[in-house]
Parts: sequence; C-alpha cells; structure tokens
Amino acid sequence: MSAMPRILIVEDDQDIAELVGRYLSKAGYTIEMLASGREALRAIAANAPDLLVLDLMLPQVDGLEICRLVRANEKTAAIPIIMLTARGEESDRIVGLEIGADDYLSKPFSPGELVARVRALLRRVQRGEGSGDRCIRYGPIVVDADRHTVAAHGAEVALTAKEFLLLQYLLEHRGRVLSRDLLLTDVWGYRYTGGTRTVDVHVRRLREKLPLLAHSLVTVKQFGYKLLDTPAASID
Repeated sequence: MSAMPRILIVEDDQDIAELVGRYLSKAGYTIEMLASGREALRAIAANAPDLLVLDLMLPQVDGLEICRLVRANEKTAAIPIIMLTARGEESDRIVGLEIGADDYLSKPFSPGELVARVRALLRRVQRGEGSGDRCIRYGPIVVDADRHTVAAHGAEVALTAKEFLLLQYLLEHRGRVLSRDLLLTDVWGYRYTGGTRTVDVHVRRLREKLPLLAHSLVTVKQFGYKLLDTPAASID
C-alpha cells in the first residue's frame, strides 16, 4: 500500500461524492471520483485503489455487480470495499456483505463516521501487511501476515481484507469463546451500529472458502464463535 492511500469513490450523486471526497481529502487521502459503474471497472483494472467507496445504485453497472467482479479477480480481490446504500432494509445490506463488501453505510450518513471507518479498515490492512515474517499455521491452512496471503493445502485462497483480518484474529485467539460484540470491536475497530449480523456473514464466507472451518470454527449459541485449539477431523 502506498504511503498516502488512494481511495476511489464511485457515486453518481455529485453532492454526496464531493462531500465524501472533501472529508477524505482533509483526512490525508488521495481521492479519485467517478460517477458510473462502467468507468469504475475500467479505472480499477488500470490502477487498483487502496480502498473503494462504492454506491449501491449506479448507472450502467450497479455497485453489487462491481463488488462481485472485484472479488472474482485475484488481482483486485483484496481491495477493501465500503458500500453506500440508500436502502434501509437489512436484506439489502446483507446482500452486499455476502458478495464481499467489508463494510457499509446507509444514507444519510455522517461523513466523519465514514472517515473513521476508512481509517479503521486501512489501519487493519496495513497492520496485516507489516506484521512481520511469521506465518500462522492451522492444519493445512497457512496465513502469511507479511504477504497478506492465505493458503490451504498449498493453494492460495482469495479473501477480502475483512475476511483476512477476521481469520487472523480467530487464529490468534483460538480456543477462546469470542462474542460477536468483541469481534466487531476488535476486528472492525469501532462500535458497529449495523448489528452483529455482519459477523455471521463473514464467518459463513470463511467457512465456505476454507471448508476445514466448517467443523473447527464452532458457533456458540446466542453468543459468538470459538475456533478450536486444533483443527477438527473433517473432509477438507
């Protein structure tokens, strides 16, 4: 990641885009703004940003499709994505998280809160990149904190920035029962107001991408999750 992170804002409402851009610029970030999904895909392919602020409803190609395509490309799969949506229904927010968004804000939102979330997400990505030369091993799963990569049985597995940080946290606290609130605070980095459902979505995605976790990452009913000290016997 560059010394001054570059953020791509994809928002077709000019007033919102300029407001977000102004606050992020004041916070020290390099800003690029685009108003259409098609332009955004071209820009991401040409020069991937350090973080993407993505509106859900966009002309030509909507935010969900952009998110899906970014996550499907191994060159861009790890870009942190914060999704903006005017829709208040939980189902719409969950769809974005299911596809691979790391975070979301419902309009209207506080620009200051957006800046805080951008900082928290980038800080955790940077912390993962500079965490040393150690690897964390869990059965056939190897997390390389220095290279920010995950492999299972020797094959690299593409995770989003938030999925990587959640996996790393679970591995570092294996054997402990972790509440959803604790995971939100320590992994997301702030008091998350959107509900603990986002933790469940990210856990489900980790289990899908790393099938060993289907048996080893245990749900503690009405509380949270526990990663077993050693991997459970599985068909992974």
